[in-house]
Amino acid sequence: MDIQFVAAGAAVPAKSAVARIVFEGETQSGAIGQAVAASRFTGGKGQTLDILAPQGVDAARLVLVGAGKKDAFDAAAAENAAAAGYNAVKASGLETLRVEGAGAFAANAAFGVRLASYRFDKYRTREPAEKKPSIARTEVVAESPDATLAGFADFAALADAISFTRDLVSEPPNVLFPAEFAARVKELEDIGLEVEVLGEAEMAKLGMGSLLAVGQGSIRESRLVVMKWTGAADRSAQPVAFVGKGVCFDTGGISIKPAENMEDMKWDMGGAGAVAGVMHALAGRKARVNAVGILGLVENMPDGNSYRPGDVLTSMSGQTIEVVNTDAEGRLVLADALWYCQDRFRPKVMVDLATLTGAIIIALGNDYAGCYSNNEELAANLLAAGKAEDEGLWRMPLPEAYNRQIDSMIADMKNTGGRPGGSITAALFLQRYVNNVPWAHLDIASTAWKKPSSVPTIPDGAVGFGVRLLNRMVRDKYEG
Repeated sequence: MDIQFVAAGAAVPAKSAVARIVFEGETQSGAIGQAVAASRFTGGKGQTLDILAPQGVDAARLVLVGAGKKDAFDAAAAENAAAAGYNAVKASGLETLRVEGAGAFAANAAFGVRLASYRFDKYRTREPAEKKPSIARTEVVAESPDATLAGFADFAALADAISFTRDLVSEPPNVLFPAEFAARVKELEDIGLEVEVLGEAEMAKLGMGSLLAVGQGSIRESRLVVMKWTGAADRSAQPVAFVGKGVCFDTGGISIKPAENMEDMKWDMGGAGAVAGVMHALAGRKARVNAVGILGLVENMPDGNSYRPGDVLTSMSGQTIEVVNTDAEGRLVLADALWYCQDRFRPKVMVDLATLTGAIIIALGNDYAGCYSNNEELAANLLAAGKAEDEGLWRMPLPEAYNRQIDSMIADMKNTGGRPGGSITAALFLQRYVNNVPWAHLDIASTAWKKPSSVPTIPDGAVGFGVRLLNRMVRDKYEG
């Protein structure tokens, strides 16, 4: 999507639509007022009214986009209104969208269109032309177009990063396996990241018996990716760290999943995708912070060499794990990735993201991710960033008493505590590998994928959840 900012009154290109942001109760005159009177459009949030452009509007179509109460109009409202306007005309056959009425939030409106226009269509070869989006250029009316364009740079970097994550999560598992995932991340060295890729032999030397066990049933070798961004004035300052679960496909292993909906398990690497995305964003906007991203990349497959229920694994930390269910595999990947992160980098804070449990969907539905933390300040920072970016988090408990559910008779712990409090016991398992570093675990199984989506900036499919909120948290709390 080509994004430009123009002054009010600038000539509207041919084959264009105008999306005009209006407020609840705002009076429209002339032919526009007649169209409004003949409809149920009130200017409420999310409402659109698409009409043939009347005389005086130099465009083919006019879309009125409701933004709710004028005194409540803010950056998020501008983003969603512009996205709704784009969605209303994206397949109209027109080529240019002009967005009017965003005022001081013109950059936010443009950001909303960038996010809404994301589409993963690389494998569609027979789609009719009339179903394809036609809008290729968006012009947003701004008070100071040049200054707004300059200020849009950080939004553009964030949009690029979210698209990168959405691409990773959307890819089919025969294309995106651990080595390919690592190769795509390695390409981010072009924007200034340092990227290391550890293979199975290197992980074995480090003692990562937990992570390696998950991938041993696959012909695709596992990888551990280390991403570094050094943007602080003090290059030796403690970094903030992000750790992602990257199960590129999860059959459940020997404890195999039901066939129905198993195709969705291509996005079981959504946590690693989000970590790659936030590191992309930090590098893209040259954030003044030191940051580390760790991706544990595996494929969990049933095979004669698969790990089994009943096996005992030795993790990098030296702690032993009795395997009760091979479908509780993400925590085994994160156990070694978290330990490696804290042991090597000594971060000031460490946040992991994982599509970890179906239990969190039962607990919170599809609009909130579960947030677990051993540190009040970090938890508050995450919750505030999630609220600001409309990526909802809900603080969940870490009751000490629930640890007994993962006690083992023959090892230091079991890899699952059963169905009661399943997301909680998974978080308690992870807590045993953070070594008292300020840490938070985001269980994003409920939010990584939308099918269908009701949010105008999120097309059906991969969300890129976590990129915005972590970028916001770093910007607000950890940049120097």
